Amino acid sequence: MRIMVTGGAGFIGSAVVRFLLKQTSHVVLNIDALTYAGSLASIPPVADGRYLFRRTDIRDKDGLEQLFESFRPEAVLHLAAETHVDRSIDSPGDFITTNVVGTCNLLEAARHYWNCLPATARDRFRFLHISTDEVFGDLGARGYFTEKTAYAPSSPYSASKAGSDHLVRAWYRTYGLPTLITNCSNNYGPYQFPEKLIPLTILNALAGKPLRVYGNGCQVRDWLYVEDHARALYRVLTHGRVGETYNIGAACERKNIDVVKAICDILETLAPHKPAGVGRYENLLCFVQDRPGHDRRYAIDARKIARELGWEPQENFESGLYKTVAWYLDNSDWHHSVGHGSYFGERLGLPQDSAVQEVH
Repeated sequence: MRIMVTGGAGFIGSAVVRFLLKQTSHVVLNIDALTYAGSLASIPPVADGRYLFRRTDIRDKDGLEQLFESFRPEAVLHLAAETHVDRSIDSPGDFITTNVVGTCNLLEAARHYWNCLPATARDRFRFLHISTDEVFGDLGARGYFTEKTAYAPSSPYSASKAGSDHLVRAWYRTYGLPTLITNCSNNYGPYQFPEKLIPLTILNALAGKPLRVYGNGCQVRDWLYVEDHARALYRVLTHGRVGETYNIGAACERKNIDVVKAICDILETLAPHKPAGVGRYENLLCFVQDRPGHDRRYAIDARKIARELGWEPQENFESGLYKTVAWYLDNSDWHHSVGHGSYFGERLGLPQDSAVQEVH
């Protein structure tokens, strides 16, 4: 196939591109605006002509239409999005224009292109939209998100992703565009921009900086190794039923505080030589003012994708986290280069009149 990947220089997008280039023979067009979190250093060199990159913003509708006409994709994997909840609290408009308006532009470009295809090519075409479990909101202490869970987003980020999900379903119902949707749990692994919990904790610990945990640290997330996610997305693209939604998770629920402590334990083994004045890495842990509107728990029921498509994760949380910590230790050149001076580990997502406060 000829596969168009939007956001292919980002964290999950680059994992998908690497999978396609390594595990398949498909031709890949990577479309990315190369905003602060995108890096072409996340894509290995490719010598056989199967990989193309175009710096294009999904908010550029004309640019998207030109790429559809020139590349002639048989499938679209849509991962381009603003993704960090804290940044959405600070700058919600950026999330609306990229995640909602940008998705609308992409759907329209895909629809006009698809309408002009021969019948057999129309039947083969697929548009896979990658979303998040955060659209479902706060789960509560019991139960799991299923594909039938009602949407109740809490943050500007999750609201923008919920809006994009609704657009994709509307383009399927109204226009017949052959779409699919996935909602995944929290991803972690190599090449993740260091504003997210796991890479930020690793790098701050290595630098002897405070390991900030929001609130009491008892928020629960369901963790998914990014390379498992990439395999799942390819399975949905090639075997999923048009119009369907598939939840993707690895049944790895952990409290945030336990994730931070697990990273510290791994670093004690892999990086025992600490900055001056640091006893144990866990001594760097501190609790700070919680994020506004912070959901308490997410957990995915992934039985549908296992039952219908035969996908299951290969990594458990312990093996995936160990691999992740080891990767950041071995790839300092990558994480030193990706910030471009745009992020220095500072706290985001608090009202401007609210200082970062240590709780205890």
